[in-house]
Amino acid sequence: MNTETSQARADARVFSVRMPSTPRGARLARHAAVRQLRAWERPSDAVELVVAELVSNAVRHGHVPGRGFRLVLRVSDGGVLRVEVSDTRGECLPRSSGPVGPDAESGRGLLLVAALADRWGTETGPEPRKTVWAELGPPGVRPV
Repeated sequence: MNTETSQARADARVFSVRMPSTPRGARLARHAAVRQLRAWERPSDAVELVVAELVSNAVRHGHVPGRGFRLVLRVSDGGVLRVEVSDTRGECLPRSSGPVGPDAESGRGLLLVAALADRWGTETGPEPRKTVWAELGPPGVRPV
C-alpha cells in the first residue's frame, strides 16, 4: 500500500511515504521526495542522491517479501533536513565498506551518503526494524 502524508508542525515540516520493497518502489520514493522538496522550495541534487542511495539499499539489503519500506523527510526549524528510510530487516545493519576497487559495481552508496550528508547513522527497533538516516544542513551551509 502506498500512503503519503505531508504535515506541518510547529517544529518541523514532515513528509512520509510507504512504498513496496521493489526497484519500482525505490524509484517512486525518489520521485515523491523530489516533488516534496520542490514544494518546500528546497530542491537539492545532494538530497536526491542521498534518498536514492538509502531507498536502493532498503530494497537491496532490507527486502522482506510482502513488506515495504518507509521514507520520511523532516525539516527542522533550523533548516536541517533529515532523510529516514526504514525497513523490516533490523538484523541487517549497513556498514561502510571502506575503499572500493575501481572496477567494483557496488559498495559506494554509503560512501556517497557520508560525503554528501553532514551526519548519518542507523537506529534499530522496535523489532524487526531499522532506520538509516542522513542529515543535511540548510542550503549553502556546510559544517566546519
